[in-house]
Amino acid sequence: MKIITTTEELQKLRKEIDGSVGFVPTMGALHNGHLSLIRQARDENEHLIVSIFVNPTQFLEGEDLDAYPRKEEADIRICELAKVDILFMPSISSMYEKDELCIGAPAIRGYILEGQKRAGHFDGMLQIVMKLLNISSATRAYFGKKDAQQLSLISQMVKNYFMSVSIVPCEIIRDESGLALSSRNIYLNSDEKGRALSLSRSLKEATKMIMSGEKSVVNIKENMHFHLKDIDSVEYVCIVDREFNIRDEIEIGDSIILVAGKVGGVRLIDNIWI
Repeated sequence: MKIITTTEELQKLRKEIDGSVGFVPTMGALHNGHLSLIRQARDENEHLIVSIFVNPTQFLEGEDLDAYPRKEEADIRICELAKVDILFMPSISSMYEKDELCIGAPAIRGYILEGQKRAGHFDGMLQIVMKLLNISSATRAYFGKKDAQQLSLISQMVKNYFMSVSIVPCEIIRDESGLALSSRNIYLNSDEKGRALSLSRSLKEATKMIMSGEKSVVNIKENMHFHLKDIDSVEYVCIVDREFNIRDEIEIGDSIILVAGKVGGVRLIDNIWI
């Protein structure tokens, strides 16, 4: 495995690579969720690039940029074991200039749900993802469904800017208790982890209602809120279609149920695709 730290070196090396290239962008602190993306990319491509970069432009004022978990040595070892060909670990100065062109999230889809709670977050996320996709010249790039709105906006960006990369959605990975894996889960103590399971439990209950024939979004959301009573604060429960238009009624094959809340000061999100 080659570890690359500059954009110039990666672009030079990329020109020497023939065949399909899978790319998995991460912010490090790798867990089994990341590993599932890496393994899928490894299986589906001749070459594999993984990036680790904690992107400052997608953190808002007061958020946990400085405290965001960093496990560089462990991450390198995980990538070696997963047979990553190139690990890209750039510095902030190599990725950003002082006075840059900016990319903005769409005015509607970029400012609902996560975009409403974290205004400007998606601008920074799209900016770094576009940079990384261009630097890697990937054939396919792999993103988890857990960040469903992010995945939707990246897919829109690739479409709107006529980029040649294929975006591959990957399934949510959960621990044995059902909690969706996240780098921020390390901040939860045992009691908080137990209460955080209300997120996935509410989604399971919604799925049961739908399988029993319930289509009313109002009824489903009401039941979900009941099962979220152990969450310190519920930020939203929302049901949208794949384009993130708000739904009044469930449509099988074109609905996503999303939930966000805080437990012990840790902000968590989860969803299920129906």
